[in-house]
Amino acid sequence: MVLVLVLVVIAMLTLACFTFSKLMLVERRASRLSARRAQARCLAESGLEMARMFVINDEEVQDENGGWYDNEAWFRGVAVVDDEVGLDPGRFTIVAPQLVDGVADGIRFGLEDESTRLNLNTLLTADQATENGGRQILMGLPGMTEEIADAILDWIDEDDDIREFGAEVDFYSTLSSPYEPKNGPLETVEELLLVRGVTPWLLFGADVNRNGFLDANETGAQSIDGVDNSDGSMNGGWASYLTLSSAERNLNPDGEAKIDLNQDDMEELYSQLEAAIGAEYATFIVAYRLGSDATGESDNTVEGTVELDLTQQAGRRIDQVIDLIGKNVQVTLQDETEVVLKTPFPDMPGLMNVYLPVLMDHVAVVTSEVIRGRININQAPRTVMAGIPGLSDEVLSRVLSERVPNPADREPYQRHETWILCDGIVTLEEMKALVPFVTGGGHVYRAQIIGYYDRGGASVRIEAVFDATKVPTQLLSYRDLSHLGRGYSLETLGIEAPDWQ
Repeated sequence: MVLVLVLVVIAMLTLACFTFSKLMLVERRASRLSARRAQARCLAESGLEMARMFVINDEEVQDENGGWYDNEAWFRGVAVVDDEVGLDPGRFTIVAPQLVDGVADGIRFGLEDESTRLNLNTLLTADQATENGGRQILMGLPGMTEEIADAILDWIDEDDDIREFGAEVDFYSTLSSPYEPKNGPLETVEELLLVRGVTPWLLFGADVNRNGFLDANETGAQSIDGVDNSDGSMNGGWASYLTLSSAERNLNPDGEAKIDLNQDDMEELYSQLEAAIGAEYATFIVAYRLGSDATGESDNTVEGTVELDLTQQAGRRIDQVIDLIGKNVQVTLQDETEVVLKTPFPDMPGLMNVYLPVLMDHVAVVTSEVIRGRININQAPRTVMAGIPGLSDEVLSRVLSERVPNPADREPYQRHETWILCDGIVTLEEMKALVPFVTGGGHVYRAQIIGYYDRGGASVRIEAVFDATKVPTQLLSYRDLSHLGRGYSLETLGIEAPDWQ
């Protein structure tokens, strides 16, 4: 009996030791996985810091290093640290959507300009530029209706006045769980789910893991009523086209404030312009402020530099820089002689390539150092651009086919939105209508960064938005997308095949 009892005790102790050992092995694996995930997060955040530092450089330095748009050398499979045995290096990769003819088709390795998205918090300014401009811009989104568009505008405007198809507090107060509209700027895009008519399907689409592809386990967006998703435009939902933070620097190439064309002191204006863009351009711009438009040429037509009376007060303001194009000016000189000064800015597409980059680089009618909400016509998806007031389908197709998305590959005149005027895609009057809505590029960037290991296992995916209009670069948002999975194969992200494979 004692022997049997001893055997039972030994068996129980053995099972207890086995259970304890197995538990400790599980704990060890969990601890190791937790440490690896923490390290993977550090890998991803290393990519974020590298991207932030990259865009601090001026454009020339960025272009010399391949640019921020599509640059495998800097943004794909970048090794941060090697494993102790050299078989499992930790890396990060930064991905962004690749567009073909304005429609998402695969990925590239770089950053995404936030100005390629529609800024919800600046929609109301579109109403100031053109009647129902905000609604018109929103109507470019697939599945958007006038009722939802006006409801969104009513949600963010400050008043309780109901738009033609909109909804205000009278509607939201009748819901089973009543609430009031925001009547102010949005803090997150997801707040749109509180707006009448906005559904999760419309906002987020079918691409559940946000990798830019419809994976086998993701159903198509065809189930959304009234949406044609044959081109994949609703895979990512409206959220992939919307932002709250797009902005661009309004500075000259040296990082200094541009010359204000509407300043009051004509002597100071001439002095600044002469130093920046030369005497001929400076003379005409000041003459434009002092004089009036002249039709055609006459016997007293002159060109080049003349002696202006800079003690006079300006007779008019300049609404847009391109107002200077194609106009001769009648002006009174210092000796009280009246002349017609011929424009050095002719309305001729071939010549605009020369003078427009100079003007756009150095002068402005907007004095703020940052301009918010304009749409980057060099990189924006067709869906975002389709709603821009004054942009016809024909012009849109030409812009999409002729634009150069990568800033590192552009000619100097293509840095600015006026390249479509220089290339004759739009007329001068059409360009004037587009200027309030479009830009050649912004300086707020979105980065989707994956930290991972060559042998798989733990990975971390983050999405960050950072503002490079300021120095140092300011982080605006940080989201952990790790719960959606790595999203991409290791081969796509970039690994170094080790000997054990």
